[in-house]
Amino acid sequence: MMENPNPREGNSKRSQAIFKVILAIVFVAGLIFAAQYLGVRERLLDALEWIRGLGIWGAGIFIMIYILATVLFLPGSILTLGAGAIFGVFWGSVWVSIAATLGATAAFFVGRYLARGWVERQIAGNEKFKAIDEAVAGEGWKIVGLTRLSPIFPFNLLNYAFGVTQVSLKDYFFASWIGMMPGTVMYVYLGSVAKDLATIGTQEQPATPAQWILRLVGLIATVAVSVYVTRIAKQALAGKSSEG
Repeated sequence: MMENPNPREGNSKRSQAIFKVILAIVFVAGLIFAAQYLGVRERLLDALEWIRGLGIWGAGIFIMIYILATVLFLPGSILTLGAGAIFGVFWGSVWVSIAATLGATAAFFVGRYLARGWVERQIAGNEKFKAIDEAVAGEGWKIVGLTRLSPIFPFNLLNYAFGVTQVSLKDYFFASWIGMMPGTVMYVYLGSVAKDLATIGTQEQPATPAQWILRLVGLIATVAVSVYVTRIAKQALAGKSSEG
């Protein structure tokens, strides 16, 4: 006869899991608070001024700072605009594209190896959630690409969120790279017309035609990803119901 699992042990594991989630939420909230209220923007602008004087080494240092900022939830828009002011439209777009993709991948790894195990344990006994997770993984590159085009989904948070899904690294990497490209080029261009780094991100200029086009694309992508995820989730649940 099999012994019943120890309820105290089960409660202890559940408490530890809840504590980890709360700790993660507090950590993320702390990073967001720091980015907003502790002069992070000024520090990033100081870093950009320093990079401007580094010559040939500037691009490499910029990429490393961008990757670190992405992992730490710091505002990447400041760095993207700054890249346009420092490197120009072409090279600024190249360096930001490389940095943003590598930074997103680094955060993806953190989410996958620190949180994926916890997610798997939560859905292990729930066949419906497991079916949805597997279905989303099968269409991962489309979902990643659409969410990267949509302004509704926060860039930094998405990096960690996709890490706890079954989306493959290859699909995540290439879909993120391609999906982020239009926004990258637009923000780098806007930064390139700035005469002074100190003015970056402080002035609201009238939206350009390119911005309106990107916003329209973002709106379409938001609707598309919502409908698409709902459809494949329903298909996954229908398939699971027919099996039962």
